[in-house]
Amino acid sequence: MSILVSSLTIATQMALSHVIRGRLSEMLENEMLKGCLLELIAAAEMCGTCFELIIIADNYGVWAYGVYLFLMTIWWGQSWGSATACPYSLLEEYVEQGSNPVHVVLKIISQVIGGLVSFRWVKRLWMMELAATHVGRGIDDCSADLQVPVIFGFLIEALLTCACRLFSRALGELEPKFASAIDSFFATSMVILAFDYSGGYFNPVLATGLKWNCQGHTNAEHIVVYWAGSILGAMLSLRLWTAPSVKSTIVTPFKPKQE
Repeated sequence: MSILVSSLTIATQMALSHVIRGRLSEMLENEMLKGCLLELIAAAEMCGTCFELIIIADNYGVWAYGVYLFLMTIWWGQSWGSATACPYSLLEEYVEQGSNPVHVVLKIISQVIGGLVSFRWVKRLWMMELAATHVGRGIDDCSADLQVPVIFGFLIEALLTCACRLFSRALGELEPKFASAIDSFFATSMVILAFDYSGGYFNPVLATGLKWNCQGHTNAEHIVVYWAGSILGAMLSLRLWTAPSVKSTIVTPFKPKQE
């Protein structure tokens, strides 16, 4: 019964966000305002549903968590449109395409706000105690997922973020069938790999929405691991991707041979 309640909680948040996103896209003409609100909604949806994923992980294990995360990332890829709910995606766009820096900053602020406010409705839902797994969870106390020294957490978040971004870029170049599912599977695998060490967030907004001010690390350590780590990892992937030898090494073995 509890897993059903968790599943419905996740599905309801995703469905409501999808409807709201569609309505805003139709109603708003100001592209900057629309972009900021869509980022806020995507970040709130991501963090709100991932709070429930914590319940699933705590009670049913990391593999159940992985299955849900895999399916959710596929949905997000189809539902979010241009929104990313991820600061380094906007920074990559700025580096590669020269997007407006003011818009980038405003969208990142919107993402952070969306991530931080998500616990407000999750907390109220948990306090209703609709499932046994929600009992006692509607409190503000939380513990950090960082189980290794800060430098190792930083390296884990940086290197695995870099790996995920390189993998996504390679898929974009190769355009295989079911690319979205393949990308989601790889990203989920990296999350599970890092789960017991840094939590495997690979997204500053997700980490901040779920673990800001939690016991186990200082806020400065949180910024170093989850913000500096993943952003620098993404920037490293961008630098590596622009190196012809690296790109060729990653992509060429998977390209069909020319007759």
